[in-house]
Amino acid sequence: MLRKIDDTIFVSPQIGPGDLAQAAALGVRSVINNRPDEEEPGQPEGAAIGAAAEVAGLAYAAIPVTHAGFSHAQVDAMVQALERADGPVLAYCKSGTRSTFLWALARAKMGEHPAVLVQKAEAAGYDLRPMRPMLDALAAS
Repeated sequence: MLRKIDDTIFVSPQIGPGDLAQAAALGVRSVINNRPDEEEPGQPEGAAIGAAAEVAGLAYAAIPVTHAGFSHAQVDAMVQALERADGPVLAYCKSGTRSTFLWALARAKMGEHPAVLVQKAEAAGYDLRPMRPMLDALAAS
C-alpha cells in the first residue's frame, strides 16, 4: 500500500486509523492528508486519521486537494509540512497521485531538480511528465 518515493516520503492511497502503526514501524514521523473529507462515501474522516496519528506519536497535517487542481497556498503548505518533518513523511489521498503531484510541486519549489523528481515518482509508479512545465516553473522561481 505505501509506496516509497525516496528516503523522505512515502505516498499511499486512502489509509485508515489502523494503518498508522505500520507507517510508524517503517520510520514515518509525519502524516499529510491530501484528501478532502466526504470526497467518497465511507472514507475515514481526516479527524479520525489525525487522532490515530497522535496516538501513534506522529505529526499530522491536512492539506486537502480537490480534483480542481493545485493552488500556490497548497504548495506552500506542503513545503512547510515537509520542512517541519523530523523524519519520513506519509502523504495520502484517494490513489496517491495527488499526494505525489503536490510533493513534487513542493520539492521543485524547494529547489530539487524537476528531472530528478520525475525519475523518483516514476520509480514509485507515478507519472509526473504531464506536469513537468509546472515543475520547471516552480524550480526556476
